[in-house]
This record gives sequence, structure tokens and C-alpha cells, in this order.
Amino acid sequence: MVLRRSLRAVAQGMGSLGGCQVLNRLALVTGMLAASAGSLVAQDGPASGSIQDTPTARVTDTSSQTAARPWNQWRGPQRDTRFDGAAWPAKLGAENLKLVWEAALDASYSGPITDGTRIFTTETVKKKEETTKAYDLATGKSLWEVRWPGAMTVPFFAAANGSWIRSTPACDESRVYVVGMLDVLVCLESATGKELWRIDFAEQYGTGKPSFGAVCSPMLDQDHVYLQAANSFFKIQKQDGKVIWRTMIEEGGMMSGGSFSSPTFARLGDRDQILVQSRLKLAGIDPQSGEVLWQTDVPNFRGMNILTPIEFNDSVFTSSYNNQSYLYQVPAQFGGKAPSENVAMSWSNPAKGYMSTPTVIGDHAYLLLQNGRLACLRLQDGERLWTSPKKFGDYASYVTQGERFLMLTDNGMLRLVQASTEDCVVISEYQLPGIKDSWAHLGMGVGANGQVQVYVRSISGLHVYDWTAN
Repeated sequence: MVLRRSLRAVAQGMGSLGGCQVLNRLALVTGMLAASAGSLVAQDGPASGSIQDTPTARVTDTSSQTAARPWNQWRGPQRDTRFDGAAWPAKLGAENLKLVWEAALDASYSGPITDGTRIFTTETVKKKEETTKAYDLATGKSLWEVRWPGAMTVPFFAAANGSWIRSTPACDESRVYVVGMLDVLVCLESATGKELWRIDFAEQYGTGKPSFGAVCSPMLDQDHVYLQAANSFFKIQKQDGKVIWRTMIEEGGMMSGGSFSSPTFARLGDRDQILVQSRLKLAGIDPQSGEVLWQTDVPNFRGMNILTPIEFNDSVFTSSYNNQSYLYQVPAQFGGKAPSENVAMSWSNPAKGYMSTPTVIGDHAYLLLQNGRLACLRLQDGERLWTSPKKFGDYASYVTQGERFLMLTDNGMLRLVQASTEDCVVISEYQLPGIKDSWAHLGMGVGANGQVQVYVRSISGLHVYDWTAN
């Protein structure tokens, strides 16, 4: 059975609190909340007795199923920032966001993930090794640690904030999938940390290590893991690491090789596909065959296409550094509604995104701009409805529930924001004590007593909070 995955929410954005409307009275807050193409290289087929290439499974857009799925990969179980578990409290602050436990760690950009029992994170140790660690989610007890050589120094401006492991891992019921800086994918047993298999893409495909390190966060789907590596896009069998197909192969090089973006599922028209953004192109990939259904160049500066592309009404939204924001319409023969054969740009807007994938609520994207301000874009026509007067930070990650979203910026400021098309409305904000640098994606879950939990990976540690109504 093919379960359809709905990608209605997007984005990450940055913006400044200054000048935004901050609402402190609980009564007012309560009143606001109405409801809580490259070459295709086929690999050998599955061996006898192995997992077959079954239809692509999707997470349905229902609260019950989503609530049962832990925050197990980049941008959450549906890769769209949505959290449909326990209802959120009306505000956040020192009185109701309580630290449960924390662990000191070396640096990482990887967001924390969980299988519901354990929480996993990565780090780069002494510029020599990469580490994956597992902790008991309830108590913070260290369960296991696995290390391998894997550090590298990234060039130019990218080194300003450190040369640390970048990709957010993914996990299922029994395994963790970790991507190291040197373009290596390692599969670990989640209960013990035992290595089950690995793929060294740089060595196996002769592409060498990516100049800026591997960045793409692996995507899980039923029996397979999908990943941009070796200047291409892969479908890999979870059971044994067997490559099912390799597609969207590009030449590579410092300004075009090694993806900065991560893939996501979409359904355009009546066709399931995977949205993949390389450093130069945006494409739709058939999940079964690996066929490049469509692709288009994305205007870019030195290949800095970083955002996870977002599905919207048979079109795809993205934005790139030193350029603009774009909505591309996909033709009918590739699952969309446009009559022409070529992918058409529906609109462009001077709003410059950068590193933070926006969150989408309704028909609007909340995007952190290159200048650190938060903007609201109407996706139907690209009109910018508002921009925060001041800067929030250089990076932001999001978790969304209903008409509100949490936004964590790199300076450790956590904000609860109302999704408004009129103005930037910050309901409440809280500076996380002792956290000044957090470039990893925010995570969320439900504790043993049904309370909302917030997971933060700062540069120097892992922090688990209870977020309660009191």
C-alpha cells in the first residue's frame, strides 16, 4: 500500500525579534490560537532472499500516525517540521521550560534524533574523529559510543564557524544511519552501536571527499535510505547497504560538487516523486526507477543551493544565497498541472534565503533571509507580506504545530511565533541558559508523562527540556 506523504509545511527562516509584536498576556495568546536530470546508472538488482524494491511508503497526513512517529530524521518524521503529538503549552519561559538532563559534547551541526527510547547525536572530536553517541532519552544515561577517523577542514568562509560533522542522522526501529564528512554512510545497530555496514562513496565511486564535507541528511522510507553523495543521488537498501540505483550524476568540483541540500518526498499531481536539489539543479526523481522526471537550473552563487526544496500546489519552492526566492511549476506529464513540456518559473521574489529551510503554514512560507530577518511569503504569487524590522540570527530551525511554530536561532534564543500574514507576532521568547551557539536542527518529542519535550543540540552539548503548561 502506498501511503501518501503530504508536504504542506516548509521552511526555516530567520528574523529579528526587534520590531516584532511580543504578546505577554496569556488571555490574548489564548484568543489568538484558533486551533491547537543527470545520467541514470542502474545497479545490480536485489539478491535472492533480500528485501525487494517495494512501493514507496509515505507518512499519511493524520495526527494519530504522526504522533506515533518519533523525531527520527531531518526536519522531523515527515521532513516538514510538523509535530502533531501532544498539544503545545500557550507560552514558553523559565517557569515552564525545564532542563531534564544535558550532556557535554564536542562540536557538531547535526540535529538530535530519537527512536522514542534513545536519542542520538554526533560530534567531531579533536579534529580527527567523528563520533556517534546514544543516550537513554528519559535519564540521559550514556548507552554507547562509536568513533571512526573522519575529520577534515573545509575551505574559505565555511570554516569560520568550524569544520564539524554536518549531516543530521536518521533512525528507524532498530538502526541509525550516519553520514560522515568524508562522504561515508555508516549503518549502526541502535541498541548496541554495532556497525552493520558502511559505504565509502568517495572511494567506491572515485569522486574524492567533497570540498565542503558531506552535508546531505539521509532520508528513510520503508526498506530504503536515500542520500545525495558522490555528486549524485542514491537509493540504498537498509538491510545490507546494497545500492539499488544511482542517478542525477554530476561532474562535481569545488563550486558544484557535494550537495548542501537534503531530499524530501512530494506528490505533484498524481505522481509520487523525490525532490532533490543539487548545488546547481532542482529535480524530481521517480522513487522506484531513479529516473529523472524533470530538472531545472537554479540561479546560484558558487553553487550555494542549501535549502530543502518544498512542495506547494504542484510546484516547488526554493531560495538560494545571493539570489532570490523561486516557485517552479512542474508540467502535467511529470505529475503537475502546467501544460508546457518545460519546468516553468511561476514567480521570483528578491527575498534571499540562505541556510534555513522555511516552514510552511497554509499558503505561506516563513523564511529566514540572508540578512537574518524573518519574512512571510505568499506562495501563490510570491508576494512578501512582511519582514521583521530587526535580525533574529544567522540560522534558524523550526518545529510547527497548527498555526504556531517554535524557532530556535543560532544564538540559543527560542521563540514561539504565531503564523500571521499581517505582522511578525512573537508570542513569547526564552534565551536558553548557557547556550550561545546552536546550529543544529531543533527536535521535539513526548515524555513518559505525556509532556512535550524539546531537544536542542548546541555546539557544546545535548540538552533535553520538558515544556509544560505551568
